Amino acid sequence: MSFALIIFDCDGVLIDSEPIANRVLADRLATVGIAMTPEEVMRAFVGRSRDTCIAMAGEMRGAPLPADFGAQWDDVFHEALARDVGPVQGVPELLRSLSIPYCVASNGEPLHMRLGLEAAGLMPFVAGRLFSAAEVENPKPAPDIYLHAARKMGFPPERCAVVEDTPTGVRAGIAARMAVFAYVGGPQSDGSLLESLGARPFRRMAELPALLGLS
Repeated sequence: MSFALIIFDCDGVLIDSEPIANRVLADRLATVGIAMTPEEVMRAFVGRSRDTCIAMAGEMRGAPLPADFGAQWDDVFHEALARDVGPVQGVPELLRSLSIPYCVASNGEPLHMRLGLEAAGLMPFVAGRLFSAAEVENPKPAPDIYLHAARKMGFPPERCAVVEDTPTGVRAGIAARMAVFAYVGGPQSDGSLLESLGARPFRRMAELPALLGLS
């Protein structure tokens, strides 16, 4: 396969934000009577959109979350991102080395994506090539965001490679008829599960160019 475009997920693939997100969400859920550890939050919510997480938490609680839950969650999360987030190991070097176009497509909110990528020092690599599920009808695991990103970048789905780290994202990439490569170097990724869903797992960002046939 000769790829023309690489589409990266953001959280857990480009920026090391998942531990931060899990900790913050666990803290915020505790304020509305839902007791979960960061590890439990990761298993339940990883890869989901903000609105999906809020809806799921309301179902767990047996009642909708307060109307201002999302806004307060955003404020705390964005503050933590700006203070603590960094790039996933090897990502700056990878992005500098790529010889074909790439972009970012995430279930994350647009502001969250920008703040995280800026704080991690990656915005110069991806400015103008960010796509959020807020732009499409259905978030991952639907294929909408990946098809939208490919269309905006000007490439057919069959020429696109997706880089993901969660079951939700892998399912979206497969549904979009794209080749999916699963980064499993982070604590949130289950390599066996992602492989069973149709992704090709890898542990180090330096491995990706060879997997894509670029080196």
